Amino acid sequence: MPTRDDQDRTEAPTQKRREEARKRGQVARSREVPSAMVLLAGAGFLSIAGGSISSSAMASFSHLISNSFAMKLTPGELSALFTDFMRTSATIAGPFVGLMVLVVIGANLAQVGFLSAPEALSPNWSRINPVEGLRRIFSLHSIVELLKGLIKLAIVAWVLWRSVMEEWEILQALGNASPWSVAREMSEGIVRIGLRAGMVVSALALVDYLYQRWEHERSLRMTKEELKEEFKQREGDPKVRARIRQRQREMARRRMMAEVPKADVVITNPLHLAIALKYDKAKMSAPIVVAKGAGYLAERIKEIARRHSVEIVENKPLAQALYKMVDVGSQIPVELYRAVAEVLAYVYRKRSEKTQGSER
Repeated sequence: MPTRDDQDRTEAPTQKRREEARKRGQVARSREVPSAMVLLAGAGFLSIAGGSISSSAMASFSHLISNSFAMKLTPGELSALFTDFMRTSATIAGPFVGLMVLVVIGANLAQVGFLSAPEALSPNWSRINPVEGLRRIFSLHSIVELLKGLIKLAIVAWVLWRSVMEEWEILQALGNASPWSVAREMSEGIVRIGLRAGMVVSALALVDYLYQRWEHERSLRMTKEELKEEFKQREGDPKVRARIRQRQREMARRRMMAEVPKADVVITNPLHLAIALKYDKAKMSAPIVVAKGAGYLAERIKEIARRHSVEIVENKPLAQALYKMVDVGSQIPVELYRAVAEVLAYVYRKRSEKTQGSER
């Protein structure tokens, strides 16, 4: 029965939420996967190398029996016998044990990768609280896990029973075969049972892993309020960001106004728009818009231009085109070259006339 809190958690978890859960050791992991991989790998290894292992074991056993009557039970002989036995056992069982260790490590890495969760190692006193313990025992999650375990146990037991019955029929058919033949058939039967059980447990482990993934994702789901709060923490408070943007605009505006006195001309609409242009033939391939504005900002640009004797030219079509097409700091487009060139020629001619008049 989903709780009200579960019903409110409708949003997919964010990457930050997943990383925080991983730091706490909360990952999607099935305990059945390592068991299934060990069972399959062990049965597969024995089916391939079981013959050579059993031959080595029988040879070592025969050597021990044949030399047992010639041995003297002195401390030195017993020590040498024990050392030889341990060396032989390590030679026979070492590859199998090493493979099992690698399989367990690989199965866990395949599920969760390299996991470092120091928070999971810190003491959690709620786990020794008897009330919390009873609540966990009788929780819906515990009941689901119990039912899953019983179902898996029943399936595996049924498969094992069927496999044992089939192998028993094969053993009965051997009749008066030699003990070695019966032993070999029994060992091969055990391997076959292990492979069947491994495949069944692997299928159950896959289903369990998918269920654990689904359950893990469901546990990490967020409410809309949590999502908004995380967004605020990541991006900052909207009011603070708005103030920052406003300050950035003011700084950009001050830098722009500082360029107006260096302009060659200000082209106006005449009332609503003002665009300041600068052109340095030695440094620029085309004129650049150093400032532009509408309304109050346009009046400020014209005011600064008058104060610094920058020529103001009224050209409504050109002013509108420049305001729409060119950003501050960018060169004018090719299609406006001719119109701007005519304005600049007019400005330069007027500036030259003023210069000549002052010289007279």
